[in-house]
Amino acid sequence: MARPAEKASLDHWYVIDALQDIPAAPRPNRLLGRDLVVARDATETVIVRERLGDGSLGAPLPTHERWGYLWTTLGEPPRGLFEIPEADEPDRRHVVCGAVQVRASGLRIVENFLDMAHFPFVHTDILGAEPHTEVRHYTTEIRRDVDEVWATNCEFFQPQAALSASGGIMTQYMYRVAAPFQTLLYKTCPAAANRWDVICLFVQPLDHDRCRAHPVMFIVDDESTLTSMIHFQQLIFLQDRIILENQRPRLLPLEPRAEIPTRADMSSVAYRRWLKEKGVTFGTAERAA
Repeated sequence: MARPAEKASLDHWYVIDALQDIPAAPRPNRLLGRDLVVARDATETVIVRERLGDGSLGAPLPTHERWGYLWTTLGEPPRGLFEIPEADEPDRRHVVCGAVQVRASGLRIVENFLDMAHFPFVHTDILGAEPHTEVRHYTTEIRRDVDEVWATNCEFFQPQAALSASGGIMTQYMYRVAAPFQTLLYKTCPAAANRWDVICLFVQPLDHDRCRAHPVMFIVDDESTLTSMIHFQQLIFLQDRIILENQRPRLLPLEPRAEIPTRADMSSVAYRRWLKEKGVTFGTAERAA
């Protein structure tokens, strides 16, 4: 039997569905190895309950509706949701890109999101291309005041950095891990040189080795259609899914000697160290104490 989720993973907020996709009738869902039921009551309020071992439903779980998604928790988060100030800027496009199920640890998904080295080989002629394969030196840090992992001063040559881009550019990046399963990317905005496009990946860990990824974008783009932007982002993620589902082990190792990092993996090293400090084991190759 799979080991249950530990407190360090339970005590966070998780996306379990896009609000636009929640039907009126009750529907099963899953989070951290537990079965949930999502339904709307007579006032259209969304209610989430855990299905208990005897088949009955538990008390309603806490919920938030934010950024087009329904969030819930199975634990007792010490704080509310993190902030995304750019999401409140009125001229940005808010693009909910659908959900993709992946047979891999949700932590592997986040780590892959932080990795620039795979761009030329997985997202060829879109996010990277040979011979531009070098990952230049960048800065990583665990920001203790907000309890987040950041990677800054990142740059990479990209043939098509965004759907609206008309040619290759040296793209600037900042990566932010706001919670163990929630990560954001700030990148060069082709339409506004003094601003960042924001791409978020909200990961819903279903089981230790299976998850749903919910990408959403807050971008400055007055030209592209909503459909084309969604298709572009889905193309990128489906290319990643092929690699992720063939990666072994499916669970994320936290021991330093388990996988040998290179200079390009500085963000991964910081992320794994941060997870270990926090005591996160759901989706990892380590055994819970």
